[in-house]
Amino acid sequence: MNIYSPLSGMKVAQTRLDMSANNIANLGTQNFTRQEAKQSDSANGGTSVSLASSAAGAGNNLEADMVEQLKSKNTYLANLSVFKANNDMMSTLVNIKA
Repeated sequence: MNIYSPLSGMKVAQTRLDMSANNIANLGTQNFTRQEAKQSDSANGGTSVSLASSAAGAGNNLEADMVEQLKSKNTYLANLSVFKANNDMMSTLVNIKA
């Protein structure tokens, strides 16, 4: 069982949630440049994310940041469900072999 995939998914979701929260918190900050997340697959089956300044530069995009918050929350919960299912299967296998 590979627990790396759901764990990396939860970490990416948390990073994306933090990024969008930072963008929302700085809506009124002068010369603030929004951040965007670039997600990519990892060679070992997980995923990773990197943050970069928005190509659009400064400006507000509250709608996109709110949607990002919802997507990040749901992605986190989905990966948590996969992690819990893996954990349940592993404990069942240990009980069977014991």
